Amino acid sequence: MSDEDYMKEAIREAEQALREGEVPIGGVVVCNGRIIAKAHNLTETLTDPTAHAEMQLIGMAAEQIGGKYLDKCTLYVTVEPCPMCAAALSWAQIGKIVYGADDPKRGYSLFSPSLLHPKTIVSKGVMQEKCGSIVSDFFKNKRR
Repeated sequence: MSDEDYMKEAIREAEQALREGEVPIGGVVVCNGRIIAKAHNLTETLTDPTAHAEMQLIGMAAEQIGGKYLDKCTLYVTVEPCPMCAAALSWAQIGKIVYGADDPKRGYSLFSPSLLHPKTIVSKGVMQEKCGSIVSDFFKNKRR
């Protein structure tokens, strides 16, 4: 499968979050060419401000592989991780992050030096328009 194929799975998770009234961010973790975890934001459902998609995915993926280090895994997420999630991904030593839309207000890339593990590879802009429109449309509709 390609980066776009995996991102489509992440988008499905974001769409599920939207149906549940959550901020529509979704993701998947891939290890050895297989999706081992799928999740979306659950901050409203769990009344937990740390229940971001990435945080859910870290725990699920670690459980699946039987260890805390995700250095052989790739995270696909619809929006650039926030600083909290980037720091957690650093502790998990995620091998690669692929994200769709930038988060110019709260994304981890606003901070220098990077919050990510030094060996983490980052690829951004995969299906950027689709990933960005899901979130921007959600907030536009909320403000009406």
